[in-house]
Parts: sequence; structure tokens; C-alpha cells
Amino acid sequence: MLQFRVIAEGLELPEGPVALADGSVLVTEVVGGRLTQVMPDGTKRVAAQTGGGPNSAAIGPDGKCYVCNNGGAPAHRMGEAMVPGDYPEFGIDGSIQRVDLASGSVETLYSEVNGIKLSAPNDLVFDDQGGFWFTDFGQMKARSIVRGGIYYAKADGSAIAEAVFPLQSPNGIGLSPDGGTLYVAETFSGNVLGFRLAGPGRIDPSGGVLPNGGFVVGRAGPYWYLDSLAVDQAGYVCVAGPGRGGILVFAPDGSGVEEISLPDALTTNICFGGPDLRTAYVTCAATGKLIAFEWARPGLRLNY
Repeated sequence: MLQFRVIAEGLELPEGPVALADGSVLVTEVVGGRLTQVMPDGTKRVAAQTGGGPNSAAIGPDGKCYVCNNGGAPAHRMGEAMVPGDYPEFGIDGSIQRVDLASGSVETLYSEVNGIKLSAPNDLVFDDQGGFWFTDFGQMKARSIVRGGIYYAKADGSAIAEAVFPLQSPNGIGLSPDGGTLYVAETFSGNVLGFRLAGPGRIDPSGGVLPNGGFVVGRAGPYWYLDSLAVDQAGYVCVAGPGRGGILVFAPDGSGVEEISLPDALTTNICFGGPDLRTAYVTCAATGKLIAFEWARPGLRLNY
């Protein structure tokens, strides 16, 4: 088993880690409905009360924190673990929020696309032009499934567009080191998909073999699901893997997958930090922990 250290405990279904320059880490607490800052010594402070179900976060070009909020997906306990549940048939919709970290104020930036409500925004990544790609996971209900997709939006709230629809449970999202390929992890299919980009917000349909313009980078093995992801400097796509619990590391050329086991069946997300970007911060949602360990390669520095 990998050796790691526990940075913080008692988090209510943590997700969306963001390593900050001062050594602290922002995490979303999906069940707690808040954005929390974890200091290097493990102390916690509430950075903002987002409400709903904040899933992932990223710092934008204006220094504010952008949050994918799933609207408040239900969760329940199984023993000591917290696990997500089904959505009700009606009444919960998600949004993209913008948080001023200095004041803690929260505003809703986007809640629909062309008059269609966002379902459950899940993960996001900023490109070098100041726009961001995000996934909408969709919703699992007792007897139906709302399908998800990939979207692109401007940070100033002026434009949002649907890029790929439909997808089955699109979750983690990230960019290649050269910014030319978009990666998306599908939770239930276990596929990591790649999409060649033709420019900000534009997918090159000739860059893939699938009908939606994508291609398969790799696939998780039995009893692995896929959650959120980060990319390291060598281009490896590092995806949190609930189910068996751990991190799956996909080679960008499709040549293989490395499995890193962790003792939490609901490992949800990963980011890179530290002075050399060699520290992997991982959220363990079932046990409510933020952990850290040394990564084999430097992580990819994000645009903001």
C-alpha cells in the first residue's frame, strides 16, 4: 500500500482539491455545501458557503474560485462511509458559481445553456485564453437517467456553449500539456476519452474516431469507476478511481494504465502542489479525508 500522510479529516464528502501558493488546499465539501480551505497544519476554515453540492473548483484568471455545483445530490451513510444517492425525479438543478475568496461571497455565473437548465456540473479546467471547459454529469434517478455533456464558457459570464452531447456520466476533465487535447473521464463506462481541439471552445471533429469526435485513451478495469482527474507534466492522465479505491494513471498514447491503490472506496479527486508540483493531494470522500503523497513526476501547472 502507498505511504501517505493525512492532511485533514472530518470533511463531508470532499472533492475538488485546489493547491494554493501559500501551501493550503481548497476542497469542496459536497454534502456540507461549502468551500473549505485546509491549512498546511490541517486546520480548516470555511472559505464560502456555496449551498447545493459543490463538486469541483478551479482558480480563474481574475483570481476568483469557480465551482461546479451539482445542485445538492443526495447522500447517505453506509456504516461510517458517506456515499452519493439518487436524485429525486424533479427539483434539483446545478450551476457554475464564482467565489470571491477574500470576502466569501458567492454568485451564480451560469445555470443554463440556450434555455436548457444545467443538470449537475461536475468538473472544470481553464485554458490559456481564460475560458473554461466543464462537464455536466447528468443525474441518476430511481427509474431514469439524465444524460450529460461537455461545455465551454467564458469566465466573465458572457457566453456558454454546448460542445459535446450526449455523454454517459462525464466526470473529470483536463487539458494536455500543450493545451491541444481535452480529456474527459466517464464514470460508469470506465473510459477516458480524448478530444482534439481546434481552438477555444471548439472540438476538432476530425481528431477522433467516435461519432462525437473523441477517441478512447484508456479504460478502467473491473470494479473501478472514474471520477475527477489531473494531468501531470509528462501528459499522464491521473484519474481518481472509486470502487476499488485509488488513482488510475493513463498513458497519453494509450499504451497502459497504472493502478495506485488507496484505502478509500470513494477516492474522488487529485491535484498537484508543492514547490516542485511533486505533491499529490487526493480527496477520500468515504472517510472524509484529504491526504498527500509524493508523485513520480511533477504535476502540470494549471493556467491560473
